Amino acid sequence: QGPVCTNLGLKPGQRLIVKGKISPSAKSFVVNLGKDASHLALHFNPRFDAHGDVNTIVCNSKKVEEWGAEHRETVFPFQKGGIAEITFGVNQNDVTVYLQGHQFTFPNRLGLSVFDYFDTQGDFTLQSLSWE
Repeated sequence: QGPVCTNLGLKPGQRLIVKGKISPSAKSFVVNLGKDASHLALHFNPRFDAHGDVNTIVCNSKKVEEWGAEHRETVFPFQKGGIAEITFGVNQNDVTVYLQGHQFTFPNRLGLSVFDYFDTQGDFTLQSLSWE
């Protein structure tokens, strides 16, 4: 578990830029965005080799203890031992995820107007967090 932010105040029209180092022996890592640890609008989970997925990004949402339907992206710009830079653009109805050379959107299933919660987990060391 990396740092946890509980009063982020990220609103539609803003972007969160996450930079960090991926472990050389990485299996997976997670970036969570939402209201709190039980209400995640975006569970962003790049998997090098975990839960039966290889080089796949799995996204989901969580409401209390209930997970939604998984969304999979096959574009995988991450490398073990490398640096990851991920930008999350918050919109009214979804979150746009910007990766190196690729972007996709994930619906704001919880209908959050403010994203206050952020954390990282797994084989990832957060180096910087900024927003614009």
